Amino acid sequence: MKIIGLTGPTGAGKSSLTATAKGFGFKVIDCDLLARKAVEKDTEGLKALVSAFGEDILNPNGELDRKALGAKAFKNKENTELLNETLLPCIVKLVEKECDGDVLLDAPTLIESGLNKKCDAVIGILADREIRLKRITKRDNITEDDAMLRMNAGKPDDFYKENCDYIIYNNGNTAELKSEFAEKLKEIKER
Repeated sequence: MKIIGLTGPTGAGKSSLTATAKGFGFKVIDCDLLARKAVEKDTEGLKALVSAFGEDILNPNGELDRKALGAKAFKNKENTELLNETLLPCIVKLVEKECDGDVLLDAPTLIESGLNKKCDAVIGILADREIRLKRITKRDNITEDDAMLRMNAGKPDDFYKENCDYIIYNNGNTAELKSEFAEKLKEIKER
């Protein structure tokens, strides 16, 4: 059984690599999807977020208002850390239930959650800030200002360079990105 972590800052393009990992026989665990599950209505994760950030992060129906949470959580580094401290333990529990066989953890906060310690190797995906900004505004349908708040609340590239076993740059050439990623997966799987 091999566990590979895939991480990097928002907008770096991690998710574009999951099909490649599946082609190598890896079960892909999308930690963003598990994060959504962790904050569904009436879950412990949602209750913890309300306790940390207030009732006004909820819609009238009691579900999480993601934009309201984002406005608070990405306002400054302290709030982003509070978000991670509050939610990451809930996500880690869900991830641990899913790990069986060869697994690729697609996790933006892999290192912050401590899940990197369970990995045989960690691959970091990085991209230039301008490219990330365009990807985030398009993907999340938010303004450049809101995208910049998210980017600035995240870790700098050096954090990933210091904490990942491999770094791959994703500045637009999809074929090269997938080829380099496939090489790393093969190398790790054969160890």
